[in-house]
Amino acid sequence: MAIDVQSQEGPSARTVGAVLDDAAERIAAAGVEEARADAEVLVADALGVRPTELVTDGAGEVPAEVAERIEGMVRRRVAREPIAYILGRARFRELEIAVDERVLWPRRETELLVEVGAKLPDGARVHEVGTGSGAISLALVSERPDLKVTASDLSPEAVEAARENAERLGLDLDVTVGLGLPDDLERVDLVIANLPYVTDETIYQRSPEIQKEPRIAVTGDCGADGLGVIRSLVAETPSGWRMALEHDTHHGPTMRELLRDATTLQDYEGDDRVTVGFAP
Repeated sequence: MAIDVQSQEGPSARTVGAVLDDAAERIAAAGVEEARADAEVLVADALGVRPTELVTDGAGEVPAEVAERIEGMVRRRVAREPIAYILGRARFRELEIAVDERVLWPRRETELLVEVGAKLPDGARVHEVGTGSGAISLALVSERPDLKVTASDLSPEAVEAARENAERLGLDLDVTVGLGLPDDLERVDLVIANLPYVTDETIYQRSPEIQKEPRIAVTGDCGADGLGVIRSLVAETPSGWRMALEHDTHHGPTMRELLRDATTLQDYEGDDRVTVGFAP
C-alpha cells in the first residue's frame, strides 16, 4: 500500500506531506539529528504503512483521528522520549521486541552478544544476567534452538516484560528475578550480560533519550568509572566460566584486565563494545 504525499502551506492542511514536514521540523528543533527519518517512522506507523511506502508526489489526506495520533507521538518525540517507547517496539536481529519504560530498548551494538552466543557448540548452556526485555536471550533461542538458555534480572518489572515477549513470540525462555547469578545455577558454557555502565555524572553528557530509560538499568551501582556492576558479576562468577560482557567504548583495556584470556570485539561503528574471556 502506497500513501501519496504532497506538501501544502497553512495550518489547516492535512495532507501526509504537510503533516510529515511539520513533524520533522518540530523534532529537528528539539535537537534530534535524524529528525526526518523519525518523523517518517511515526507518520507511517500512525497510517499503518512502512516508511518506504510514503510517496512524495500525491495528495493523500490524513484523517483527523490519525492526525491526532501523530500529534501525540510527535509531542513525545519532541520531549526526547525514545522512539522505541513511542512505537512500543524495537527491531533486534530478526525479532520485534516489545519495549516500554520498564526496560531498556535494545540497541544494534548489543547484537554482538548474540553473535558470541550463536557460535557456541550444539547444546551449550547460556545464562543472561540483566535480561531486561529479554531481547538477547530470545534472539539466541530463536536463532539457536539447540542452546539451553536461561535469564534473570533484578527488576521484577523487567522480568515481567521479558516473559511477555517470550509468550508473544512463542519462544521458551526461563526468566527469574534475582541479583547477579541465580543461587541454583549449574555450570554454564557462557554467562552473557549487558549491565549498567553509565555513571551518574556522565549520563548527562549523553543524549536526553537515555534519561527516559529506567535508571537502574542505565547506571545502577556503576561507581566512578562505570564498571561497578560489571565487577560485581565477574567477582561472583565461578573461576573458569566463560563470559561475554557489553561495556562502554573506553572500557576495553580494563575489561581485558578483569577477565582472563580476554578479547574485545568492536561494534558496527568500530568501537570497543563486548569483551569475551574467562572469570579469573
